[in-house]
Amino acid sequence: MKLYYLIRYTLIFCLFSSFGPTQPCEYAGSNIAYVKAQTEKALEMEDLQLMRFHIYKALDAIVKSKRQLEDCACEDASERIIEVSELLKSATQTSSLTAARILLQKASHSAGEGLEALYGHEQHGSPYGTDHLTVNTTDIETGQNPSLPPDEKIVKQKIDSSLTKYSTSLQKVVNTVNCKEARAFATRIYENCEQQLLRSDLSEGKKYYNLRTKEITGKVLQQLGECVPNGQ
Repeated sequence: MKLYYLIRYTLIFCLFSSFGPTQPCEYAGSNIAYVKAQTEKALEMEDLQLMRFHIYKALDAIVKSKRQLEDCACEDASERIIEVSELLKSATQTSSLTAARILLQKASHSAGEGLEALYGHEQHGSPYGTDHLTVNTTDIETGQNPSLPPDEKIVKQKIDSSLTKYSTSLQKVVNTVNCKEARAFATRIYENCEQQLLRSDLSEGKKYYNLRTKEITGKVLQQLGECVPNGQ
């Protein structure tokens, strides 16, 4: 998957960072972005076995996202992901790279539509519109969102505080290490967060920690870009 789209979809769902009703949609969005990423990786493969390896990772992520999609209650997104699942399964059954790629391209497109549907579902669920969501985001960043229960607010504030230090440290890596090494380092952290968010046994605090870490690291990856020769 191209970095632009990976970062774009990550940032879309990291706008809504509370433990309230939007949380299942955030987690579903993160996981479906992972499905799309694995589908795009499969498209790049020149070997059917390697292609199927990434397809099965995408299918596994869909299975692990079922509960989150149900809790999010976005019918359009669920329908798109069912389409993705069927297309991916069909791709594993073909012996032709060309035929598999056609199916994978359709699956990637449907996964993108699913992500857009989730984003639209979040917007339509708010009676206040985008401006109010922007205000809420600001409140969250200052630790003043009144919708969070007291215990959850404390957990969230502690996580945000620890991640401020992480963000500073990561930026130091970007400023002092060559681009390719910094990008490889950030990518490992980003991918680890993706894997953690696929787990069904994480506490809400750990889910939030990984989602926020993924957001911060995603911004750094966007900053680094593709590390062209005339860069760092």
